Amino acid sequence: MKNIFLALTVTISLNAVAQIPFNLRKGERNNQTTQRAMRADLAPFYHGVASGDPTSNSVWIWTRVTPDAGQTSIELEYTISTQPEIDKVVDLTGKPIGFFAKGKVTADESNDFTVKVEVTLLEPNTTYYYFFSTGSANSLIGRTKTLPEGGIDHLRFAVVSCSNYEAGYFNAFGRIADRNDLDAVIHLGDYIYEYPTGYYGDSTLAATGERAHPNEETISLEEYRARYSLYRLDEDLMRAHQQHPFICIWDDHESSNDAYKDGAENHDPATEGNWYERRSKSKKAYFEWIPIAESADTSIMRKFLFGDLAELIMLDTRLEGREQQINDVTNPALYDPNRTLLGTNQYNWFTNALSNSQRTWKIIGNQVIFSEFHVGWAAQAGQTPADVESIFLDIWDGYPAERLKIINHLEDNNIDNTVFLTGDFHSTFAFDVADSVTDPAAIYAPTPNYNPATGEGSVAVEFATPSISSANFDENLDPATATLFEIQINNPIPGTTANIPNPHMKFVDLDRHGYFILDVKEDSTQADYYYVDKLNEPSTFQSYGGGVKTMKDANHLVTTQSSATQKANQAIPAPEDPPAVGTSVEEDIKNVHLFSIYPNPAKDFVITQFGVAKRADFTISIMAQNGIITRVVKQEFTPGVYDLKLDTKDLAPGIYYINFYNEEFEFSRKLLVE
Repeated sequence: MKNIFLALTVTISLNAVAQIPFNLRKGERNNQTTQRAMRADLAPFYHGVASGDPTSNSVWIWTRVTPDAGQTSIELEYTISTQPEIDKVVDLTGKPIGFFAKGKVTADESNDFTVKVEVTLLEPNTTYYYFFSTGSANSLIGRTKTLPEGGIDHLRFAVVSCSNYEAGYFNAFGRIADRNDLDAVIHLGDYIYEYPTGYYGDSTLAATGERAHPNEETISLEEYRARYSLYRLDEDLMRAHQQHPFICIWDDHESSNDAYKDGAENHDPATEGNWYERRSKSKKAYFEWIPIAESADTSIMRKFLFGDLAELIMLDTRLEGREQQINDVTNPALYDPNRTLLGTNQYNWFTNALSNSQRTWKIIGNQVIFSEFHVGWAAQAGQTPADVESIFLDIWDGYPAERLKIINHLEDNNIDNTVFLTGDFHSTFAFDVADSVTDPAAIYAPTPNYNPATGEGSVAVEFATPSISSANFDENLDPATATLFEIQINNPIPGTTANIPNPHMKFVDLDRHGYFILDVKEDSTQADYYYVDKLNEPSTFQSYGGGVKTMKDANHLVTTQSSATQKANQAIPAPEDPPAVGTSVEEDIKNVHLFSIYPNPAKDFVITQFGVAKRADFTISIMAQNGIITRVVKQEFTPGVYDLKLDTKDLAPGIYYINFYNEEFEFSRKLLVE
């Protein structure tokens, strides 16, 4: 999503960010991210574990093992069981208690030492625990769950999107990790952000150096990999993946801002190369680092069946078929009946899935706001309503004919109980979905086919999740302006009696961050919104912000006074620490951990991504084969994760070594300079 939100009232300037100097002094910008103490005890499984894309008899499990110098492949063993203490799952005779299985898998350079395994022959609606091992070290134990079959009366999901690392701590992921009755986490995209540090949204933490992206935008495969690595080292995100299976789709920032199938707003072919090559690299990194089922065509369109109760349909509104955005509501081409967001193949697949579903609830995982979104009334001096409406056409408003086809399909085929789940916008919304607007540039929404008082005319409902951390209205504007906009967006416009800009909008919050719990029962589906109190520092506090629900066959929303009831049966959490391997001595745990060096081979620069567990003074340098040392960085490093950029453009082609050393340790990695 564009970093503009309300460009009608404010212009956000982007400040250039200085390059990292060769010799860093304490306090200078160094791309350090001082997250809570890095889990050095997880070596070499620093990025934890994850699971995803469950079926009733299978699930994908994931880890990443960080190689030592010279390793090109690493043999791993995985173990899965119905018991949380996997290293204690035998009875007195040595017979396994419950389900217990092992297997082997190889991590290698081709997939950045990430591995994914589809574990099969599992039981429906069952919680499992799993971990990976190198023989000398164990990963964290993860918890996952298969899908139910047949009759089921209760489902619960956490729904999330938009986690910008440098915009704030991922406290909401920590609160999701604390929950023990979720069937899955549904992630609607913007898992990472591709921009260099300081170039997107509120950058308070990045400006202080406390939590920052590298200075380079993600364009190459290695840069995308390193960006995922940085995010997956966040303790809260790591815990959320450890405790729950994820069902994910990408949005635009996994490739580039405001992406479509043939390009992106934030992609310049003249300086950033071929779009299709960049898109392919972004997809490869996504499938490496996300616990998603492998797909030969790297498609994220897929369905999940939750017994007889619900069908989850995951769409790709970015890279599959989207035509380029038209950012002008007065352009007749915007209303072309053949204009598409989904593409023909996906549209047919989607509408057939809706028509053929035998489940009570049809739940749609969708990246961008489906319902009409009207802001023309907020035009300022020198602007027209059309000018303002034209700012927000990256959403389904920019593809109105195809949206209307979907609405008509639901209505004409009497398809009830359809629920759209939406991310991207960084804010909270809940809508009745109806064909209500006759003039897209109007200052309010006429309602010829929709009665906001009764919900008549609504054919579905939509819940949009706030961001985990990405900037929303109060950060892009100011709290006072955001509050006024929030009050006005679905109330009568001053000076009129009943002209409401968004009469179909039943719930809104523009300035808080968090997630919602989607609670699905036979008679109702409810979204309960939860918000964190802080972004600029770690926090364990969250508050209940309100709930909105739709009753079976009603197809419209009502607000609720209380959150939905949790499940009676709560799963046992996965343990906080990895299973022990022999006797562990604290002094044996390394303090400095190298995650990646990229690009390698290097041409103009090289970036080393490394972590520091405890405060230490050490030196980083580049050494040629003849022993000449250059590019020396010597300083005190505090605990955290670093992406350190070193200039290599004047080095002669050849083999070099990047050295890390002090009086207590020394290690190096080979670097090829072209």
